[in-house]
Amino acid sequence: MSGQIYLKRAAKASGNQPVGVQAHETVLEVLATRLAASIDDAARSRAARHVLDWLATAQLGVVQPAASGFAALACESAPNVCRAVAGQSVDWWYALQLNAALGNIMEMDDLHRTSILHPGPVIVPAAIAVAEKVGASGAELLDAIVRGYEATIRIGRALGTSHYKYFHNTSSCGSFGAAAAAASLLKLDRAQTVSALGNAGSRTGGLWQMRHEACETKSLHNAMAAQTGVQSALLAAKGVRGPAQLLEGPHGLFAATADHADPQAVVAQMGRADGWLIHDVSFKPWPACRHAHPAIDAALALAKTMATRSVGQAADIRAIEVATYKSAIDFCNKPKPTTEAEAKFSLQHSVAVALLRGLAGEVPQLIDFAPSNLAVANVVALRDRVGAVEDVGLTSVFPNHYAARLKVTMANGNVLSHLQKDAWGDPELPLSQEGLQAKFVMLFDAAGVEPDVTQTLLTATLALPMYAKVSDWTALWPRVVSPHSARQI
Repeated sequence: MSGQIYLKRAAKASGNQPVGVQAHETVLEVLATRLAASIDDAARSRAARHVLDWLATAQLGVVQPAASGFAALACESAPNVCRAVAGQSVDWWYALQLNAALGNIMEMDDLHRTSILHPGPVIVPAAIAVAEKVGASGAELLDAIVRGYEATIRIGRALGTSHYKYFHNTSSCGSFGAAAAAASLLKLDRAQTVSALGNAGSRTGGLWQMRHEACETKSLHNAMAAQTGVQSALLAAKGVRGPAQLLEGPHGLFAATADHADPQAVVAQMGRADGWLIHDVSFKPWPACRHAHPAIDAALALAKTMATRSVGQAADIRAIEVATYKSAIDFCNKPKPTTEAEAKFSLQHSVAVALLRGLAGEVPQLIDFAPSNLAVANVVALRDRVGAVEDVGLTSVFPNHYAARLKVTMANGNVLSHLQKDAWGDPELPLSQEGLQAKFVMLFDAAGVEPDVTQTLLTATLALPMYAKVSDWTALWPRVVSPHSARQI
């Protein structure tokens, strides 16, 4: 199906253009106009929270074995140009790629639901690298991040679930966000921004095959998306033009990669009363795939019910059923995980550890998904009683809502059930500022960073709008003494 056919579905009297797009404009041109709008203080403050979240996840990510290859390559570069999360000053181009590879390793990166992607791990490090390169201020960095999130989310929600079936949306759409953020910092004009977006999109991708194998390709997707977007913006500043109809053209992204793409979703709600789309992004409280989070929340709710009613303990549970949407089943139906990555993508393991923690009056911890916990007897015993099935009703509301229904059958025949309509951290159930800061402290502590350094950087990150130079803020980043120096978790 061609891009022109896609456009007809959103057509109005102006022809086969999406609503709000004039006959002489392309979708990317309208998007570039949106990105040129001024950023308000609320959006800038929100962006600082996402920087805080990215930095925490990346700080613990850098000391994980999965980061070692990326760190080794970065350390081969010329020093004293840009700051990497690992603490070294390396060539800014290598710092960009290393930092972009780190944010998803712990599976605690931020998420936008309807675009089904994680903006932070790509956009934040891309923006930081360019900001350091051009000597930008903290406010300029945050403005760029807001614009990057806007571009990524708008294009991601247009691609839809048919694209997500085969493509890693964070990678596919992240390059657009990196380009938009870099264009903001480089102060590109509208035509240059369109070229940056068009060229970034022309090289976008990221196939899901990597999630079926033990490899570090998911992190590489993020690094390459950041690299592609930034490079496209730098080249646009030098006059390298890109395809303005990259999205809706007959051989464009929509036609090539999404059977049910909706160009209207790129340009819809341009004048939102509540501002920029960064406000719709969720924060993740648990160290697992987001598709497992509704089931984790449901397990914690049922554990609280069990404790309140004194209906029994884990040993009294006969069977557990997780009913959830299809993508959660596709990604996270792993009854017998053998690695940390598999555990984080296992509904069965996530529910088992959440129930056990909840029954003890606790919440899931990093160690629950570590290799050392995968064969613990009570975890295995409970995990083996968990089954996962699709609920077509919950599939029908995805990706607008990430939901799960948990049913626990006790040995005496009693049945407890809980429907979790949205996951904690979503706009309906937001993670508080205090909760986000606690997550930051927890991840920095697990990475082996001293408390005084952690607190200084936490305060400084939330005060980013006040910094005259981003490099003054990155100078506060802790130095990692050696690879894999995280505390035992």
